[in-house]
Amino acid sequence: MYYVLCNPLSGNKQGAVLSQSLISKLPENELKFIDIRTVEDYASFWNTIDFKNDTVVISGGDGTLNRFINSNLDAELPENLYYYASGSGNDFKKDVSPDSDDLIPLHKYIKDLPIVTVNGKQSRFINGIGFGIDGYCCEVGDKKKEKSDKPVNYTAIAIKGLLFFFKPANAKVTVDGVTKEFRRAWIAPTMKGKYYGGGMMVAPEQDRFDPDGKLSLSLLYGSGKLKTLMVFPSIFQGEHVKHTEMVEILRGHEITVEFDRPTALQIDGETVLGVTSYHVSSGKGAAVAEAMATK
Repeated sequence: MYYVLCNPLSGNKQGAVLSQSLISKLPENELKFIDIRTVEDYASFWNTIDFKNDTVVISGGDGTLNRFINSNLDAELPENLYYYASGSGNDFKKDVSPDSDDLIPLHKYIKDLPIVTVNGKQSRFINGIGFGIDGYCCEVGDKKKEKSDKPVNYTAIAIKGLLFFFKPANAKVTVDGVTKEFRRAWIAPTMKGKYYGGGMMVAPEQDRFDPDGKLSLSLLYGSGKLKTLMVFPSIFQGEHVKHTEMVEILRGHEITVEFDRPTALQIDGETVLGVTSYHVSSGKGAAVAEAMATK
């Protein structure tokens, strides 16, 4: 039996329809579709699963995957656990399986995930933390979703924000104990993967299986509106890093970002409003760094 935990709200509210494509991909198997929003008690759900013979598929976007992971931090999960991308951005899929629409085995990707602390609350993330114009785009996008079922054009939101509405903040960042300050920070995401924001390769050199467990903090800063607007599209190809006069990438295990005014933040596409700082610990990598420091 295949249990498909799908999110109808993903993929611009087409998640249920997109999940149905699994029927043709798995023609010889019995599929049971379950609205993942109705699973309030995962302990009870796992008790209904035959861990040897059943398969569980998480179908949705990056936010759906994030919520599933954080709802099952201490749970024993079945060996046959997969992800099917049916979201609007699908940044996790772009990073780990860009050329295939097959099911993605999850276990190796959800081990030792980094921990972000925002407003005193901790959670794990699988792609990245966005702070700045990306958080602003999620905030505006959420408001549009409340008013309409039409697909949200985040690129258009970003361009309008850069030109008219979003104001960059001054940022103080601390990476493994070293502090630097940046004026007019437009973005300051910390990344486990390469992509966020529906295909922006904001951290092109980031390896989610980095042997040292390091994460990448990408900063775009110091520039005016027009210069930023000119460079911004190059993020989709990871070419923004060539503009060293306004882009800096710092790598480490413990990362803190502080803005001088409240700004929306996104965690794997999930919006948190009015944030002035966040802290990330890279999970396993942080323990490795601590162990090396004591030698």
